[in-house]
Amino acid sequence: MSSTTITPSRSLTHVRHSVRAARLTSFAAITLSGLLAVGGTASAQGTTRFELRPFVGAYIPTGDQRDLLKDAVLVGAQLSYNVIPAFSVTGSFGWSPSKDRVTAGNQTLDIYQYDVGGELRAASLFDGGVWNFTPFVGLGLGGRTYNYRDLNVGSKTNFDGYGALGGDIGFGPIGFRIEARDYVSQFKPLTGTGDTKTRNDIGLAAGLSYRF
Repeated sequence: MSSTTITPSRSLTHVRHSVRAARLTSFAAITLSGLLAVGGTASAQGTTRFELRPFVGAYIPTGDQRDLLKDAVLVGAQLSYNVIPAFSVTGSFGWSPSKDRVTAGNQTLDIYQYDVGGELRAASLFDGGVWNFTPFVGLGLGGRTYNYRDLNVGSKTNFDGYGALGGDIGFGPIGFRIEARDYVSQFKPLTGTGDTKTRNDIGLAAGLSYRF
């Protein structure tokens, strides 16, 4: 991979994206606190249960990450455990076949994302009896592995965290989820050596839930 000279404008862009990511994380934390207060006033009745959720969506790199990687499809699955009606623990695994914009040959770069986080769910904003809508916010931590599919280069694994916003539409044991996640991650050069940097990207997903 060819070396890149960091200009003042690129450094300023990197700082702006880092500030943006910090603000989004702070916003998610404040929203979590608000939903916790709302959830505390909701009925404590209901059964504790699991939710299995396959999903499909889009991986969207932003800032400096977009200079390296292309948008890609995102597929994966989640498993949630509803501790109480207002709080769940969710583990996720996702895969995106992105493309390297820099390396010759438009190389495919498989991205594996795995994390676990907490979700606070407000009381249903709408309950029509047959179906209901429940918004949620979440925060989590995990890791990400980058692996070139056709290059003889070792994979790289980095630490990351995310903030999430979304909503669940429920139909009894079946549900439908829409979710947006903003990831802030470490990033090590995929080839050669270099400094570890902070990168930002977004995941958008929709999935079906089976509750049991």
